[in-house]
Amino acid sequence: MTYYTDKLDLLRDIFAGNRVELLPDVLCVDQKRYPIIDDVIIVLQPEHYPPSVFQKLWPTADDAIWDPDFARDIQFTFSEEWRTFPDVMCEHQTEFRQYFDLVDLTDLSDKRVCDLGCGIGRWSYFLQQWAGELILIDFSDAIFIARNNLRQSNNTVFLMGDLRQLPLRPGFADLICCIGVAHHLPVPALQAVREMRQYADRLLIYLYSALDGRPPHYRLLLPLVSAIRDVLSRIHNDRVRSAFTWMGAICIYMPFIALGHLLRPTGLACYVPLFDFYHAKSMKRIRQDVYDRFFTRIEQRFSRTEILALTDSFARVSISPNIPMWHFLCEQD
Repeated sequence: MTYYTDKLDLLRDIFAGNRVELLPDVLCVDQKRYPIIDDVIIVLQPEHYPPSVFQKLWPTADDAIWDPDFARDIQFTFSEEWRTFPDVMCEHQTEFRQYFDLVDLTDLSDKRVCDLGCGIGRWSYFLQQWAGELILIDFSDAIFIARNNLRQSNNTVFLMGDLRQLPLRPGFADLICCIGVAHHLPVPALQAVREMRQYADRLLIYLYSALDGRPPHYRLLLPLVSAIRDVLSRIHNDRVRSAFTWMGAICIYMPFIALGHLLRPTGLACYVPLFDFYHAKSMKRIRQDVYDRFFTRIEQRFSRTEILALTDSFARVSISPNIPMWHFLCEQD
């Protein structure tokens, strides 16, 4: 409660309600009551709570009522991924610059930025020095790790919520960044992007590419990688997952990276999968990516043409020519 005492005006402005009141461990918005746990406001529907939240709020309850249409395995995977890799790494600063190359960071000093699907808050960790206000939202337990990573920030709201069901007013943010999230949703990712426009006039999005513009052998390898992912994503044992992050990093990523280094003097390294983005990464960062790529059941991919079709909903769609592909900026007039 103490953390939000001086943020009532901010809370009143972002929530879609007439009356906002802060009580011990609860935020009241009109007739709705949202629990607060470790400074995180829980705006998920109760049937979408992760087990950890359900147990904290109702420790004596026997059974939770789960929504069968909710992608609980995706929620579980991201909770476990960020528990396993909770730290903001030095590589993340370089990646932050890569993802935000389409955004004038100096223009954010009086702006409100929403990190939608924030994970451990790795992008907001670097955004906090630029943005006037930050709204971090994630539907997994990662939001509690994000709160810890941004412990020094005092201009930030932390929400556990589903980006498809946010109780926030239209236009509550000036910029939404949704990096590597929508392609894991159980709904069409591009439609989810179109729906985000109700919350901000500018969206910075990253979606997996359909490997258009890449050499043909990239697309030949994709079905094999997808088949492995389909099997591994069904395994929830943490020891098996941990072991595979090491095996995948050592037996898949590192050989490609080594080959890329070998071919670099010839100018052929650009044809080696994984090399361009991972050749300077630490083993820990590579293992985190192995976890992300192989343990998430849903993976949607999009071509440049499909992304540009978002101009049916936005005035401008600007796709960065740089890696990671594809990250792009959608803007309304």
